[in-house]
Amino acid sequence: MVGTIGLPGARTFYFQVRSGPQLVTIALEKQQSALLAKKIDEILDQLVTVEGNPFSIPESTPPELVDNDPLEEVDERWRTGAMGLGWDPTKAQVVIEAYPLAEDDDSDDFDLPSADDDAADTEMLVVRMPVGAARAFAKRTHEIVGAGRPICALCGYPIDPDGHIHTFPDE
Repeated sequence: MVGTIGLPGARTFYFQVRSGPQLVTIALEKQQSALLAKKIDEILDQLVTVEGNPFSIPESTPPELVDNDPLEEVDERWRTGAMGLGWDPTKAQVVIEAYPLAEDDDSDDFDLPSADDDAADTEMLVVRMPVGAARAFAKRTHEIVGAGRPICALCGYPIDPDGHIHTFPDE
């Protein structure tokens, strides 16, 4: 699940995954969270339209999969750099891969580790979600991202709780 800590405008986004007793928490940027949810919905929406699709893809979030619980105790493993997203048709699962932000990563280039990289040196998180859980994950993430500061209709910038001043260029 994606959740946040902090007030709108100063929130930190986290992606938490539980497998049995193990809980893993990684930090994400707001934009990464939003794009991840959008792309998951796009994958699922595209699968719904495939003729002869053998998968039962929900068009909306199944009510029994809605998770509005807060984050569990956060012990951040890393801040996320590159992410991968895919579809595994053999198991009907959405697959998310997340890699830590490289310490020397000061560019906008995102390179996923290649097969030639030493696997022992590459830490990554792989999450597999059945289609219903993926739809619920995307819905919650959209809601979390949208719960931030409102956007000003005139200038497109966020409105802070203590006010908002428009600065328009000279005409």
